[in-house]
Parts: sequence; C-alpha cells; structure tokens
Amino acid sequence: MPAGAQSPAGFEAVGSVAVRTFAAHQSRPQTVRTAHQSMDGHHVNAMAGDGSGAPHNHFADYDELPEGHFYDPDAEYEPDPEYAATLAPDAARQRRERVGPTGRPLPYFPIPGPLTDHGPAKIIAMCNQKGGVGKTTSTINLGAALAEYGRRVLLVDFDPQGALSVGLGVNPMELDLTVYNLLMERGMAADEVLLKTAVPNMDLLPSNIDLSAAEVQLVSEVARESTLQRALKPLMADYDYIVIDCQPSLGLLTVNALTAAHKVIVPLECEFFALRGVALLTETIEKVQERLNPELELDGILATMYDSRTVHSREVLARVVEAFDDHVYHTVIGRTVRFPETTVAGEPITTYASNSVGAAAYRQLAREVLARCHAE
Repeated sequence: MPAGAQSPAGFEAVGSVAVRTFAAHQSRPQTVRTAHQSMDGHHVNAMAGDGSGAPHNHFADYDELPEGHFYDPDAEYEPDPEYAATLAPDAARQRRERVGPTGRPLPYFPIPGPLTDHGPAKIIAMCNQKGGVGKTTSTINLGAALAEYGRRVLLVDFDPQGALSVGLGVNPMELDLTVYNLLMERGMAADEVLLKTAVPNMDLLPSNIDLSAAEVQLVSEVARESTLQRALKPLMADYDYIVIDCQPSLGLLTVNALTAAHKVIVPLECEFFALRGVALLTETIEKVQERLNPELELDGILATMYDSRTVHSREVLARVVEAFDDHVYHTVIGRTVRFPETTVAGEPITTYASNSVGAAAYRQLAREVLARCHAE
C-alpha cells in the first residue's frame, strides 16, 4: 500500500497480512446480509435475506447455494456466534484485534482458485502416537475440504483398526484387497485397491486388521522403511494431496508413513496427557529427517477438541504455542457433537453438516494448509 494511504474500511494490517475487522460490519445495516466478496475476488455467501428486507434466522442449506459458493463464517464480517465463541475466550478482544485462540492475530486465508492441472502430490502424514486426538477425523475432513476446493485427494488408511475406512462408510471386514496387499504383494496395482468415495475428487486406499501383519513381515524386507513410499510413487502424478492416517504408535508402519511424507501434521488434543507425547514424536520426526527422509518437515500442530470455556484447554494451547510458535496452526478445531455423528453417517462433516462450526473450521484449515504450501 502506498505511503500515506489508508487501509480500506473493515481491514487493518497485521504484519504483512491484511485481516478483517468488524468495523465494516458495525457500519452496515443489521437487517439484511448479502453475499460478499473475499479479498481474492471469490464470492462467499453470508446469511442472506430473501430480497424482501427480512433476514433469515438460519443459514441457507448447502444444496441451495449457487454453484461454487460455500458457507464460510471466517470470511464474513461477523462470524456465526457459535463459531466466534471458539476463536477467543475474550469476545471484546476478538472483535477489536481479530485474535484467534492461539493468542496471535488471525490472518485471512483466501479461498483458493481452481487448478488447470493436477499433481505431483504433496504427501501429508497425520501423525500422533497417542490415540483419540482426532487424527482420523482430521484426515477425513481436511481431505474433503481440499477436495471441495478442487484439489484431487487420496486418503491412505494406514491404521490396522481401519477407522478411516469406517469413517467413509466402508466395512473393512468385507474388503478383499487393502493397502496391505499393495505393500506386500509384488505386481499389485494401486487401481486394484483404490476405492472411490462419495466425495468428488477424493479416493481411498482402505485398510483392515490384515495391515497389522505387515509390521512383522516388513522386518525382513530390504529398505523396509520405504515400502509405502514405493507403493505411492505411481499415484503421485494423479493427485494434488495424499493424506496418510497413521496408527497411534511410533512403530514401523508410522516410520513408513514419515519416510513417504513431505509434511507432518500433528493433531493434538487440548489436554495435558496429549501434550506430554509431542516431544517424543518430534524426536522421531527428527530421526527420520536425518536418516531416511531429508525432505520431511513438521508442517504444523493442529489443536483439536478445544473448548474455550475451560481454563485447561486454554492453558494447554498456550503452552503449545509457547513451545512451537509458528508451527501451531492458527486454525483450531473445537468440540462439537457433529463429529461423532459423522462417523456413524460415514461421511465428512463438510457434507453431513456443511454449515456447521466443524465444517467451517476444516475449510479454514484446508485454506491454511494451501496457503502454507503456496508460500514455499
């Protein structure tokens, strides 16, 4: 911006990033909300009126939105109140400074434009040796949000429990071919194992209990840590992102995932016991970097199951930010009853409850992941 020029109404500079404030909203009539344009020129829909001057008291259904439009409370001047409550415990400070739950100014992550071509894929390992921290939920919903933004996504279920497959409506016990066969059987083509999901642009390499045998059988293999990397190599040209759901351990399967990956996302429940294991995980990541995969990077730590109403959640998140600083994603995934419901439904939250707080959070996470990759 030229010297002496003033920022447009409704925005202020935070570092080199322009972020939205609520000044513009406060200067607007409160009776009707219409579609706004995001900073990159793409339209996002607000809680629009029906043209008669009377506001709706609910958000439009996903199926009713114009093609290419998504409900995105983070792109509004005034977020959905429930979503806003997850951003900062101090509502006044949030409105004044646009501060997120991490205590840092919350940048605006633009809606990405369409791609003209696809590949080669960035491989992301969703990894944490502690169970129940949101790895599978984050894999499904991040993948679905990336696919929603026009990226071709492959999800790899690399956990013998098969939770990722179940979360996408697949019964692991009925599968004849899984990622285990792709790893262990010579000549097995990925197309024989791949499953199409109900989400456009998103495919699945499923898993079941057979994969637990691979950890024993791989011990005697040459270059055993690179087995998954070799299996995924022929698929990289067809996808933009490959997201691997790792098992909750630091065994040979997880080392395979880290060896194949370019980036690691660490979902971290905002709870003290989950925090304790992060140091051990980062040590494992560093060893893989040194010995097997120099390209591996810790892309970010994703705070999950966050509840701004509890002091404990806020303290854990503050300690994570203090220790890892910019490696902590600005996006924070709050607790919501919708996530367990989506597991039963066998679909991502972006389609099951497309206008929910959880769907908005994972769309923001997808934009943040794309922004980080684009900044490299």
